[in-house]
Amino acid sequence: MKYIKYLIRLITLQTRPESVDRRLGGVRQKESYPSVGKVQLGDLRRVTPISRCWGYDRGLPIDRYYIENFLLRHSADIQGRVLEIGDNSYTRKFGGNRVVVSDVLHVVEGNPMATIFADLTCADHIPSEIFDCIILTQTLHLIYDARAALRTLYRILKPGGILLATFPGISQNYDHNWGECWYWSFTTLSACRLFEEAFPAADISIHAHGNVLAAISFLHGLAAEELQKEELDFNDPGYEVLITARAVKQV
Repeated sequence: MKYIKYLIRLITLQTRPESVDRRLGGVRQKESYPSVGKVQLGDLRRVTPISRCWGYDRGLPIDRYYIENFLLRHSADIQGRVLEIGDNSYTRKFGGNRVVVSDVLHVVEGNPMATIFADLTCADHIPSEIFDCIILTQTLHLIYDARAALRTLYRILKPGGILLATFPGISQNYDHNWGECWYWSFTTLSACRLFEEAFPAADISIHAHGNVLAAISFLHGLAAEELQKEELDFNDPGYEVLITARAVKQV
């Protein structure tokens, strides 16, 4: 009798492929799928993106949503003497009056906002152990010798200093600003291996953010405002849109 009931259930499941039970993040979820050929693609049925400028023309880019939430969660780390790449907008936004000195690094001389001009892969002229915090958002993938850059970042941090870094996973990888120097896209696994070459493994925290909806929307250049908060915050480890890293230099 039990065998017959098992066969009946098996046949029922085989005739209802649109319904699947699965576990994601330890929670059982029931997903329903449209049958083949019935997916309504709507505005996504196109071979060019809706926006080619990351969604800035529509609102806050989806990767920036994850970046700003990451920096907000670790805003207490942004204090003392802080170094940021390109400009100090995140230092000011998330560090506030905890920041004593705000430095900006730029690779090309002449940038009026920069206080330090250097290539992070060979920046011997930057003194060692001078920064309490370094904010490195969306930069590491533009540096071919990422290992050398991380060694420099570790060297110029004070003991106990903190590196807050973000870099893309699933992403468009070409535009007129960065297309010629976009060398890498990372995963959490490759990021862990890379950071452990410079920082103690116990002092590194690396996380991915995103899901299939966030990934599709980001690739099309939609803005964060076009999705609901619960849609953006849902995390699926199979769709790493943005990767964040917090690494602490040994005391």
